[in-house]
Amino acid sequence: MPPSASIASARPGWTELIASDDIDNGGSGPARSLPLRTVALGAIGSLLLLIGSLGGAGVLIHDPILGSGPLSAMRYGHGKDLATAVVYLGFGLLVWAWVRLGRGVLARLVDSRGVLLATAAWLLPMLIAPPLFTRDVYSYLGQGLLALHGLDPYEIGPAALTGPIPDNVHPTWQTTPAPYGPLFIGVAKGVILLAGDGMISSVIVMRLVLLGGLAMLIFALPGLVRHLGGRLPVALWLVAASPMTVVHLVGGPHNDMLMIGLLAVGTLLILDGRHAAGLTLVTMAMAVKATAGLALPFLVWVWASHLTGPRWQRFARAVVPALALFAVVFAGCMVLSKVGLGWVSALSAPGMIVNYLSAPTALGQAGFVLASLLFEDADYGAFVSGGRAIGSLALAAILVWQWWKARDGGTDAVRRAAIVLWAGALLSPVVLPWYLTWGMALACALPWTPRALSYVVGASVALVLAYSPDGEQAMYNWPLVAVGVGAACLGALSLVRFDPLGLSDAFRRPLERQLR
Repeated sequence: MPPSASIASARPGWTELIASDDIDNGGSGPARSLPLRTVALGAIGSLLLLIGSLGGAGVLIHDPILGSGPLSAMRYGHGKDLATAVVYLGFGLLVWAWVRLGRGVLARLVDSRGVLLATAAWLLPMLIAPPLFTRDVYSYLGQGLLALHGLDPYEIGPAALTGPIPDNVHPTWQTTPAPYGPLFIGVAKGVILLAGDGMISSVIVMRLVLLGGLAMLIFALPGLVRHLGGRLPVALWLVAASPMTVVHLVGGPHNDMLMIGLLAVGTLLILDGRHAAGLTLVTMAMAVKATAGLALPFLVWVWASHLTGPRWQRFARAVVPALALFAVVFAGCMVLSKVGLGWVSALSAPGMIVNYLSAPTALGQAGFVLASLLFEDADYGAFVSGGRAIGSLALAAILVWQWWKARDGGTDAVRRAAIVLWAGALLSPVVLPWYLTWGMALACALPWTPRALSYVVGASVALVLAYSPDGEQAMYNWPLVAVGVGAACLGALSLVRFDPLGLSDAFRRPLERQLR
């Protein structure tokens, strides 16, 4: 029986599933390691994202390219609606290509080289696109501009200045102090020094600088996979080719990309026994965004596990130099960036965003809805604050419990650090879609089952669609939410089932009847 007949007559396994989906080679033979058709499909999607972003994304208030010419119609009314539709079409093609690529990776028909080729092709158009699904990069630039003028970005917001950069900052963040660490303020200041106040050039330079974080993450993955037991193509597929990376981390862009790159390399160095260098990089990651600090207590256990003697002696011999090194590196970041500790009080700034992506906030919102059925004067703010307080307590409990369970160090401590990073994202007072990349930076190197990966696909699609291409939240646009949930479920099923909608049967059966 020829291979094609065996595929048709049996429920397809992973290898047969890829071959039947014609992912790599047009059905003419064994699939190759370079999935060119899938790469092209995702590249078309990425190009459509670029084209649609010119009118539907976080465009400039005064765009020097579109200006007032004929193309300016893309920014308003039906033109913007059409541009937004093109963005969604491009995203759909990108997800389709990502799922197809994932099938090939799971079937061991696509290797790391194929995933990296796809990543490069899909990221390239994003380098020059306006900010997608966010306007945060304008806030980064505004905070760098404040620091460059000698003003404290931890005390005031970009509205204290005038010019094209402050004008393009989202109204929510105009008067909000920076919630980012001193190293990132220094990075933002450097971008302004390099690119000037030209908006397009500043966004591109910021994106290229933050892209260094992705380069560091990719560089660290072979070593992390070696320690944690995963597969390199799967890890690359999860964090490099993912729509969360292409659309949010790079298309955004977001400084989380720099944080997770430093975190990944630092973790690898500690696992390799280069403790001081590794802790330096993880401290720098925290100096970009405080969240990386959640991993530090776990990495101290890894350091201690490389020493000899009783557990608590080893821990003391690791924690003392670790604390000293942390203090020196963090202080150095503050001195170089010429900022103080004001970022600590500014960490609460994102809490002004209220949405149900945050489990504690959703708990408070649900409590308010129930209470308002019984009491007319129920206080919405009190319920949200109460839910967030419960979430903070839960996060503290998870952190302490996981830290204690990680006391033997080794790779188990890294796995538990990833769990806590995810908990930090989900139990935060506010959850933004790209926060879920924090834990994935480490967890991608662990072994994954196909079913677990299908959940990642579904979550990735749903989280990207939680915001509109122009950066406004779309979580209360219920028709769009329904479409997003449906797309997420379809994407998840498509990774583990060939033709989950049964469309091939629908077309094949009428054809068979005609041939009888």
